[in-house]
Amino acid sequence: MIEPLPDGATPVSDEEFKGLIPTFVATRADLNLVEQAGIAAARTWVARSPAAHTVERVLSEQFVRDLHRQMFGKVWRWAGTYRTSESNIGVDPARVAVAVRDLVDNALLWVAPGTAWITPELACIRVHHELVSIHPFPNGNGRHARLFADVLAQSIGVPVFTWGGANLDSAGPDRAAYLAALRLADRDPDDLGDLLTFALS
Repeated sequence: MIEPLPDGATPVSDEEFKGLIPTFVATRADLNLVEQAGIAAARTWVARSPAAHTVERVLSEQFVRDLHRQMFGKVWRWAGTYRTSESNIGVDPARVAVAVRDLVDNALLWVAPGTAWITPELACIRVHHELVSIHPFPNGNGRHARLFADVLAQSIGVPVFTWGGANLDSAGPDRAAYLAALRLADRDPDDLGDLLTFALS
């Protein structure tokens, strides 16, 4: 297993680590590079995919999994597959599929035209926070949840988020601010103001 992990990162189990595809990866810097390349390719896929531009298709369990597979499919053999092991964050692995289905079903109501109790931007951030809280996959959950929130925003016609304009994969003040906002929302799921402010910064 590659160490050290930045604060808030989820360790990949020894069994999950056997799913690493590139044979040259020896350091966290190597892993970050190949994962960043996959995320860039996924952004291109999003731009070209009809499914990414229709809110009903974005807010589906299939799209949640497809997006993760597009992001990490050349790095991890299990990309797009829900985790089966316990994690330092997230729901019980047996509940992941149900939790994701509940989330996308609820989110369809949150982003429906005429919804008065929540703004479209805040609805996207709520989806982001709940995806992180569920932690569906063995790795890449924060990056997946951020890109998912961006795709959802585009599908409902609001600007994508800037997420502090920083690399949130490395330790530093921006990652610390992001994690602090997530943890505040963990304590009170209705207190998403700091997370929204960060996402828009």
